Amino acid sequence: VQLQASGGGLVQAGGSLRLSCAASGGTFSRYVMAWFRQAPGKEREFVAAVSRYGSGYTYYADSVKGRFTISRDNAKNTVFLQANSLKPEDTAVYYCAAGSMVLSAIRQWQMYNYWGPGTLVTVSS
Repeated sequence: VQLQASGGGLVQAGGSLRLSCAASGGTFSRYVMAWFRQAPGKEREFVAAVSRYGSGYTYYADSVKGRFTISRDNAKNTVFLQANSLKPEDTAVYYCAAGSMVLSAIRQWQMYNYWGPGTLVTVSS
């Protein structure tokens, strides 16, 4: 599976961005899809995930809950991350990832098999 993220950029605090991740080369609907991020000097961290097939269960890091929304369009092989009320601490490279795992492990980046190259989100204060 190949993943390509887009939609990053520079935005002022309080603004919004919509990240997209297009998948190719696999059966998209069978994978859990997630967003992770990594800020300079920090470890990669879980942001959000959406369950596979059509069940639509979503999971969020506490730091983004209520501000970010993950969704997927299985017909278009694409996963989205709508990021609202952005804060300077949201500045990071955002990566989309795909994998198959039990839901209890959905926040663990090591469980994901496929990664996109990342897109940079910069939030200015």
